[in-house]
Amino acid sequence: MKYTLFYGFGKLLTPILRLLMPIHISHADNLPKEGPVVLCCNHSAYKDPIMVSLVCSRQVRYMAKAELFQNRLIGAILKGFGAFPIHRGQGDTDAIDVARKILENGEVLGIFIEGTRSRTGKLGRPKPGAVMLAYETNSPVLPICITTKNGKPPRLLHRANISFGEVIQPEDLGIEEPTSMDYRRASRMVMEKIQQLRDRDEAFFDHK
Repeated sequence: MKYTLFYGFGKLLTPILRLLMPIHISHADNLPKEGPVVLCCNHSAYKDPIMVSLVCSRQVRYMAKAELFQNRLIGAILKGFGAFPIHRGQGDTDAIDVARKILENGEVLGIFIEGTRSRTGKLGRPKPGAVMLAYETNSPVLPICITTKNGKPPRLLHRANISFGEVIQPEDLGIEEPTSMDYRRASRMVMEKIQQLRDRDEAFFDHK
């Protein structure tokens, strides 16, 4: 499996990181072994990209808010892990072009579909960018949900469930025309899949 240098080094540290971030994994084999994929996940903690990367067999390239790259050290580390900046709320065409190229190259693109962190841990309103990219590049979408026992953002040493849903093929997104209405409808459908994973995993925690 091909990784960037920093990403590969992080993979070597997986046993240590898994001690700090206990994770129960469900259906990680739903991630296709090759070809472009848009991972759509909920987001409530800074460590979410690390946790998802730890349980994925392939390298995930993430969009990260441009402010993080203003610090040279942090920016260098993020780039080393394959992340790239996006200026949120500004229609960042450069970032969209990078994301499109990642998918055209048959790689895995990770997008937190809510567009920002949920401070409460509850699922927020989805943004349409992920399904737009999936439609434009004919890439499947893979819903993922991170769930904790108390529903709050996951902390170090606190267990989290990471569940992979079923792959949604681009033709199953229901996008008949590339309109904002169709993109919003498709993004809500993906979010509903994430909500179903959340409901199942919350029930799992309730019985522990």
